[in-house]
Amino acid sequence: MKTAIKTLEQAIQAGEYHPEILATFEEWGRLSRIMQFHLIRKACDIRHRDLVMQYAEVSNILDFSKKPDLKIVLDNIQRSIHELAADKEKLYVEYSS
Repeated sequence: MKTAIKTLEQAIQAGEYHPEILATFEEWGRLSRIMQFHLIRKACDIRHRDLVMQYAEVSNILDFSKKPDLKIVLDNIQRSIHELAADKEKLYVEYSS
């Protein structure tokens, strides 16, 4: 069952950091640019923590070496971590101007 995210705070806690998605929440438009960036950074940190936890969980699966499909999962998680870092850098540039 899919749980709907109903508030900006829930979105941040879920690791949603894309400004275009966060802008769909009414309160986003009432925040100063500094506060928006603070929340984006918080969401990025949460997303990074979650990805690292996922990586660790997959890495610790029993008989990992006998399950080659898990290597694909790890590669996907690593790709997501790299994309997050690139996105975070772009957001720093965007919100610092």
